[in-house]
Amino acid sequence: MEKKSGRDQYAEAGVDIDAGNRFVELIKPIVSKTFKSGVITDIGGFAGIHSLNVQHAKNPVLVASTDGVGTKLKIAFLLDKHDTIGIDLVAMCVNDIMVQGATPLFFLDYISMAKLDMRVAQEIVKGIAAGCLEAGCSLIGGETAEMPGFYAEGEYDVAGFVVGLAENEELLDGSEIAVGHQLIGIASSGLHSNGYSLVRKIFFEGLNMSVKEYVPDFGRTLGEELLEPTRIYARAINNLRRDFRIYGISHITGGGLTENLPRILPRPCKVIIDRSTWHVPNVFGFLQKAAQISDEEMLRTFNNGLGLVIVVSEEETSEVLLRLKAMGETAYHIGRVESRGEDEEAVQFVE
Repeated sequence: MEKKSGRDQYAEAGVDIDAGNRFVELIKPIVSKTFKSGVITDIGGFAGIHSLNVQHAKNPVLVASTDGVGTKLKIAFLLDKHDTIGIDLVAMCVNDIMVQGATPLFFLDYISMAKLDMRVAQEIVKGIAAGCLEAGCSLIGGETAEMPGFYAEGEYDVAGFVVGLAENEELLDGSEIAVGHQLIGIASSGLHSNGYSLVRKIFFEGLNMSVKEYVPDFGRTLGEELLEPTRIYARAINNLRRDFRIYGISHITGGGLTENLPRILPRPCKVIIDRSTWHVPNVFGFLQKAAQISDEEMLRTFNNGLGLVIVVSEEETSEVLLRLKAMGETAYHIGRVESRGEDEEAVQFVE
């Protein structure tokens, strides 16, 4: 009997080393378009290397975040459309460090599937690269893992990791938020990447709908609505911080306005939010009506049309709104900061 090489046996077990090498070569042109001046290495090595370039910084600190896309991936599987999931991945990581006052430097990704599908993996990386270009960071490395027997056919998982740079004195932690400050909400692009376990249960189990079904309320198919990429706010926030004093920023992800705003509020403060001040995309009303979800649960589960909330002074509120509009962002003056009593909730809603 002919003796097989270790490489042949590994391939028969479901892991093709040669395919992995070919994939790295395939994506090099895509990834290299994201490189900025600080990138020192090409992809394919043991690690990515990026210069800190902090000679002009007084007290630099690194800010890092990691995240995934969650069960929104199931929509990509159903549609066999994989070129936007990477944008979601970058957005969920980058938006989290931007609200801390950091500028993203570089991004790493992790893609795992049962067997490497070149077409699918390349589409995922294209989306990641597009997200990095939008966020202004470099994609300097990652991992593509074949895990036979671990994933169902046609399925995969992704994770992202971002590192950013900030001046220690310019970090945003909300500690200087005070009574009289105003809240500006910046519109989301829809559901973003949160609440999809509930979303899928409502649409696919409760309503027995198909991703290819056209929904008049959305003006497009259900799949197109659900796969709309998460908005990346890096350019808008960088622009605002150059000319305005931002006292705090909250990324409205899982937990919604109810859970995310308290993360930046000093204990003596509460926020009063007027729910009539912004447009709520149709998908949220559709979900609420279909499943008879309470207002309280909607506000704790979804972003309800606001991807970011920033805190500014009353004097600069109008100018900040005008600047955001000039940058193509849809923004609303949604509320104010008031003094909080001992037994009061940190976030209160009025209409």
